[in-house]
Amino acid sequence: MCIRKALADGRPAAWMAGLGAALADTVFGAVVGLGLGAVAFFLQDYGVALKLVGGVFMIGIGLHTWRQAAVAMEPAEDKGPGPWRDFLSTFAITITNPGTMMGVTGVFVAMGAAARPVGLAQSWELVAGVFVGSALWWAVLTEMTILVRARFTPERMRLFNHISGALLMLLGVGALLSLLWS
Repeated sequence: MCIRKALADGRPAAWMAGLGAALADTVFGAVVGLGLGAVAFFLQDYGVALKLVGGVFMIGIGLHTWRQAAVAMEPAEDKGPGPWRDFLSTFAITITNPGTMMGVTGVFVAMGAAARPVGLAQSWELVAGVFVGSALWWAVLTEMTILVRARFTPERMRLFNHISGALLMLLGVGALLSLLWS
């Protein structure tokens, strides 16, 4: 979404979308960093609902992306629906994606944070690290996309919309299908 926002709506929209994703990553990081047991109970209690809502939401976003008209890639900086909508929509997509929770949990486990007890201050340092790392990733992705933006013709943008829309719909369908096996 961040790449698409950078291409279609400009830098401010992409930055706000990236910050929305970074905040959702941070929420998951806080849950994981402050208690892996809480994550297990949360996923056990709400995993089906999260997959259902997240899957339907991702299919909807994918369908919307697929149908979007290709736009000219002139460097207009403020063409989108509004910075807070960009922020909130990306936050909603990221926070309802169980894959994000699994990914953040996997990073914490791989770092060994789950194997050894850490104090509250260390837990918050890990959470801050999640935010900084995620925000930095989205910032770099945005700026790299802005650099190559001029190469995106309307035809390439249409193809990009179709590919990214199809991928989002496939992820949504995958989340819904996984409900059959859980």
